[in-house]
Amino acid sequence: MRLVTLDEIRAAATSVDGVTLRTPLVPCRWDDGLALKAESLQPVGSFKLRGATHAVASLTPDARARGVVTHSSGNHGQALAYAARAAGAPCTVVIPDGAPAIKIDQVRALGATVVIVPPAERLTEARRLAAEGGLTLVPPFDDRSVIAGQGTVGLEILEQAPDVEVVLVPVGGGGLASGVATAVKALAPHVAVVGVEPEYAADARDSLAAGEVVVWDLADTYRTSADGLRTNLSELTLAHLSRHLDGIVTVTEDEIRTANARLVREARLVVEPSGAVTTAARMFRADELPGGRTVAVVSGGNIDPALLATLATL
Repeated sequence: MRLVTLDEIRAAATSVDGVTLRTPLVPCRWDDGLALKAESLQPVGSFKLRGATHAVASLTPDARARGVVTHSSGNHGQALAYAARAAGAPCTVVIPDGAPAIKIDQVRALGATVVIVPPAERLTEARRLAAEGGLTLVPPFDDRSVIAGQGTVGLEILEQAPDVEVVLVPVGGGGLASGVATAVKALAPHVAVVGVEPEYAADARDSLAAGEVVVWDLADTYRTSADGLRTNLSELTLAHLSRHLDGIVTVTEDEIRTANARLVREARLVVEPSGAVTTAARMFRADELPGGRTVAVVSGGNIDPALLATLATL
């Protein structure tokens, strides 16, 4: 299987320039050795805008005119809707039932057509719509252009923190971790890249151990509050993580919640549970991580307002 290259990630950096934000590294007031890569500050509230923008930019004019479709719990859907609107392309997003209402509302606000289906039918429905409407399917992670776009996070981390020794990155479908690990290992192979996922959605850990994609039941993954990390890996993302990732750790729901609250109160960042897992790993699993100056990717900030209010008072 051909993996995404550094040249592809550098090309993606050019195509996303002017659409995505070069997000800051935010110092951690409670941990001098930790900086936060605040992808929650992107215009759509997550890193997903990078991959979606590059994927749309990679289409032919005719394909853009016909439109794009995806399946997403919300963040990738928002990102593709934003990127498609910027490019003048129609967009349809298939969203699994149970996704946070705030994410669904924001996808609609960006002009996309929303189709809600049971979680097990999201990919099938997206493929059906693509075939019937001549739309281009832009997957949330199982796509070379998307992975290359997400890899621009890794390029920025190395430019902003040339002395970094450890990068922590959330793992759901694996697109972000694949891109970041590819970029970091190509330019700074001495830097450790470690994936983090919830213990209730630890399929990536199991897949890496087994050497093949291990699929968890939806009933199991839907126990985690980190809804953006419930997705299983693909063959493509597993190949990248097997080649480039230095390790993977899991965190509990209590650890995610505690880290999430601290990010809101002390880092002054609006962060969703999926974006808090890397900070949780640093706070509670330091003995499982390499030592040294660390950057934690805070992947998104599209949190339900009621949950945000609760976290702010913990």
